[in-house]
Amino acid sequence: MTLDLKTTAFIFPGQGSQTVGMGRDLAAAYPIAKQTFDEADSLLGFSLSKWMWEGPAEELNDTVNTQPALYIHSLAAWRVLSLRLPDLQPAALAGHSLGELSALSAAGALTFTDGLRLVRARGELMKRAGQLAPGGMAAILNLDIPTLDQVCVEASRAGETVQVANDNCPGQVVISGAKPAVERAMELAKAAGAKRALPLAVSIAAHSRLMASIQPDWDAVVQSASMRDASAPVWGNVAARALTSAAGLRADIISQMQSRVRWTESVREMIASGIRHFVEVGSGSVLGGLVKRIDATVTSQALGNPLDFENL
Repeated sequence: MTLDLKTTAFIFPGQGSQTVGMGRDLAAAYPIAKQTFDEADSLLGFSLSKWMWEGPAEELNDTVNTQPALYIHSLAAWRVLSLRLPDLQPAALAGHSLGELSALSAAGALTFTDGLRLVRARGELMKRAGQLAPGGMAAILNLDIPTLDQVCVEASRAGETVQVANDNCPGQVVISGAKPAVERAMELAKAAGAKRALPLAVSIAAHSRLMASIQPDWDAVVQSASMRDASAPVWGNVAARALTSAAGLRADIISQMQSRVRWTESVREMIASGIRHFVEVGSGSVLGGLVKRIDATVTSQALGNPLDFENL
């Protein structure tokens, strides 16, 4: 298919899209991709690419490694695309959770180096928050947001709160917070008509108040990064609308730490602005699946390995 850039959005995956082998074929096929992985290994001071390509999965799935790994693969694919389309001027960019930082680098708001430093720090800080205040997350299927918001209010107690963390698509929402509150919310959600309530295998309550302990450190890291205005509109996870100013983008990734990822709203807003096709840059096709469930009339494709580039 031919890409109509005026109606195409580029989207960047978040945690959960990582797999052993990610980016290996891309690096073998394109020197610019190999260069990106080498540059990242050099900046990090160890060979993350080895874990990405060969495992073990336990190392790759540790959030301090997962977050930079997804960022590096996305940016390697983006650099390949930018070489092949020198006049690339995206109509829209967005990323899910940590993917928002990949989108910021693709839009030129962050340098590759600053973006990598931020995602590495984000992983370290979130891991620390999970150790200081272990929490839980659960996927709730087929319950609308207003009902789930009410469920979370009812399940929360003083010092034990739970909230909607990821509004992924209609019928698939993730809640996050203190373990006992998450467990109460799962029962209440089922009683309110949820099809299923599934605990996720995590000890980190991402996008919840349990991240409060590391918020000041995260703010400091983000403030110290040099941020420029984006060269293309980036739909923020928290704002769920197009942002281009450095100040607006900085505020969004700061508040994202304890706030809901408004993915459904972001995708609907992009579609309302004229987007008809979504290209998922980096690992897997999780976001493309969510996009199709948000609006079945739009199309999506993955862009993370050499075959994807041939299809493009």
